[in-house]
Amino acid sequence: MNKIPTSIALYILMFNMFIAMAGVGLIIPIMPEFLATFGVAGRALGLLIAMFSFAQFIFSPISGNLSDKYGRKNIIIFGLLIYGFSQLAFSLSTELWMLYVARFFSGFGAAFIVPPTMAFVADITSTKNRGRGMGLLGASMSLGFMIGPGIGGFLSKISLYFPFYFAASASIVAAIVSLLLLPNPKPVMQGITMNENIFQQMRRSTQTPYFVMLIVMFVFSFGLANFQSTISLYVDQKYNYTPSQIAIIITVGGFVGVIIQTFVIDRLFKRFGEMRIILINLVIAAVAMLGILFVNTFFTILLVATIFSTTTALLRPAVNTLVSKLAGKEQGYAAGMMNAYMSLGNMIGPATAGYIFDINMESPYIVGTIILLLCFILALTWARNNKSLIESARTP
Repeated sequence: MNKIPTSIALYILMFNMFIAMAGVGLIIPIMPEFLATFGVAGRALGLLIAMFSFAQFIFSPISGNLSDKYGRKNIIIFGLLIYGFSQLAFSLSTELWMLYVARFFSGFGAAFIVPPTMAFVADITSTKNRGRGMGLLGASMSLGFMIGPGIGGFLSKISLYFPFYFAASASIVAAIVSLLLLPNPKPVMQGITMNENIFQQMRRSTQTPYFVMLIVMFVFSFGLANFQSTISLYVDQKYNYTPSQIAIIITVGGFVGVIIQTFVIDRLFKRFGEMRIILINLVIAAVAMLGILFVNTFFTILLVATIFSTTTALLRPAVNTLVSKLAGKEQGYAAGMMNAYMSLGNMIGPATAGYIFDINMESPYIVGTIILLLCFILALTWARNNKSLIESARTP
């Protein structure tokens, strides 16, 4: 870590994460038209989302362990290259099955970017500054996903395929920047078992001191995906909102989340501790999810959706930071498992929400509220039984 300052390394990691999330977001506005060229629509889009999350679920723990053994830098560069070329392959696909394969490799590449990057932040930050580092990383993710659709919509005016070319080029540029500037600290090996498959690793995760936090990661990812995948359909079918109104509802919440993750979250962690932030925001998220059913004007819906987005902006870095502090020298494994549980939630959430939405459009929000409250009870019970463990990990 002597070649460049820690802050510069952190900025490079943020740039990499921004590129990955922007690549996910920028294809959102063009997918309906793009898939129409293949004669498919909603079901295919759902399968493409599931394929991406499935690949992340399978490979995130593997990439985390590999980064513990071979170093974060090499794994991140590999992930960026795979991610970039998969975007190019998606644009060049001529058959539907090619789209599924390309999207699978996009998830594969993302799996080799996110966990090693999270572990890298843990490596280069002290326990005291861990929350700030995770907050900035979360802000870069949120910012990328927030402005990605806008970039995609603008670039699609040049060509329907141009956003994919842009995403591929940006990923390759990020890989080159990482190769030239990102330091490569010596890996720390401790308790790493490289021959475990995903199911063995998940079984081992149940024995870690932070297993309940992995469940929290799964549940709030499930809830977030549940909300995001149905809110546009809900306001469209119930209130006949325009695409511009829907975009405002989604974007404003993301923007507030970026502000909080950049400027506020570290202070909150230091004052209240990560565990208290997690508990409070699980309750607020549940109330906001249910509250969407009781508001009927654009501004009140915008307010409730923004509150929900803000809670998720606080929850993700809070869980990441607490797990990182409890993981010791297995940062790669812990980060990999966090991304795996998050991907599992992202995979199951939209599928479940879409199915029950077709039965009753209010059902996803009622079910999501119940699940979030049950998660709160689980996390509260765990926190009460592990007070000394949580206090030992709390930022001084």
